[in-house]
Amino acid sequence: MLDNTSVFKSWVPNWAIIVILFFCMLHSMILLGVYSSNVTYAASFLDIEPEDLQFSMCVTYGTLLATILIESRFSKFFPTRKYLIAVFCLIAITIMLSAYVKNFSLFIMIRMAEGFLMALPGVPLRQLLITRFKSKNAIIIGFTFNYGALLLSSPFIMNIAVWLLENYDWKYMAYGSALFQIICVLLIMITFNDSRLHRKIPLYQIDWTSFVLLLIAILCGAYFFVYAEKKYWFESFEIRFALIASLISTGLFIFRQLHVKRPCFDLNVFRYANLRIGFLLFFLFYIGRATLNICHSTMFSVWNWEPSRVAHIQFLNVIGNVIGMVLAAVFLAKTVASRYIFMLGFFILAIFHLWFTFLFVPDISLSAMAIPYILQGVAVGVLFVPLVLFTMSSVPTSMAPYSGAIGVSGRFWGSTIGFCIMQNAEKFFQKSHFTKLTQFIAPENPETQSRIAQTAQSFVGKGFNPDEANLLAMKQILGSVTKQSILLSNMEIFTAVGYGLLVVVVLLGINQHLKQTFDVFKNRVWNSF
Repeated sequence: MLDNTSVFKSWVPNWAIIVILFFCMLHSMILLGVYSSNVTYAASFLDIEPEDLQFSMCVTYGTLLATILIESRFSKFFPTRKYLIAVFCLIAITIMLSAYVKNFSLFIMIRMAEGFLMALPGVPLRQLLITRFKSKNAIIIGFTFNYGALLLSSPFIMNIAVWLLENYDWKYMAYGSALFQIICVLLIMITFNDSRLHRKIPLYQIDWTSFVLLLIAILCGAYFFVYAEKKYWFESFEIRFALIASLISTGLFIFRQLHVKRPCFDLNVFRYANLRIGFLLFFLFYIGRATLNICHSTMFSVWNWEPSRVAHIQFLNVIGNVIGMVLAAVFLAKTVASRYIFMLGFFILAIFHLWFTFLFVPDISLSAMAIPYILQGVAVGVLFVPLVLFTMSSVPTSMAPYSGAIGVSGRFWGSTIGFCIMQNAEKFFQKSHFTKLTQFIAPENPETQSRIAQTAQSFVGKGFNPDEANLLAMKQILGSVTKQSILLSNMEIFTAVGYGLLVVVVLLGINQHLKQTFDVFKNRVWNSF
């Protein structure tokens, strides 16, 4: 890296540079948060199925994952100022296009472009931010800022979305997001000069073949996990084709990395035990996080809370995130052993699940669920940055970019497969409980007849004729059964996940590879900056 202080104009103070860099790094928050703030809620306004919206997010994140492997070629070829300005302008254009596209296939193509563009400025901006801190804990501060923004994005975007949708239109989300990118462009134009961050490297060395193979593997694999349940698994030709295409392209990608002169991904990183552990922990962590959407869908479908109320409640989770990230930063600065941080985080996440199991009732007050809801945020805040740093520090410094890609891969596949697991578990348990509960409301059952008669009479009192009243009464009873089956299935899912997380805590406690402390991170990563 060249002298990065020359990238900024001499009159710009250090504190202003830090603020501007952090602000520009929030572009990821915008691109991911607009659609991921609440899957069910956003899908209803976009008039698509939740699976379609989930797949569109997988497309964006999956393209980002594939682009990470070739991103450095772009950032090292162009001057930093022109590079960042061009990227943010293109992001603004794609966001505006996505607001007006009605065809879902074209929408997916635009989301793919957004994922590619989202990956480009991330590493240069993070490197610049880290170098602005004089403390030896600079990398902790830098990563906490960077990933903290991602953690906190959904609640803020959700609240903005609710306000805009109640007063304007969904397109205004795109207008606001594009304006954010333009503000970043203006800040870069004012504070950056034309100096380079890196020495120039030719673009012709980009391994586009590996990029395409990896992208096909990721997107086909994501399609398989997102749509498998909806399309009845292997009964669907599309699902079979997606799985086969993903496996073949994965095999070809691995074969190419083993035989090309300059591979874009060094497979030797998998020789390091702690890297494999870091990937697995990321995977389990994101599966554990996937249950939060179940809480939010319960607020809508069972407790009948208004979208604005659900949006405001998410700030409780933000409070937990901030508390967790502060605790994590303190632990990291004091070089607390990684496994103790992980054990604490997963234990708190297990408490959240087991506590919330008893809160799936037909109605609940905010005060009853506030503490466990905050605890979920604390657990996520405690785990996220330490997991990133542990994964990166598990290999030699020369392999750090590859370990970073493995961390992103763990987050991607954990969230994608977590969605698949929760989706299938919900459908299976809800169907099972609905079938059992409907046996108790058979028409010949005297208790059922009595309840139908009482409910129908209440509708007659509201002006409905007897036939309409009986029909509405039956619908109300079936609606009650449906809600009860949802609550029972949620209880079983949260119980299983809670006990599973406790098992993870025990395994972390007895794992020998995790006995190394944060000193490994200091020696291998800090010294590289």
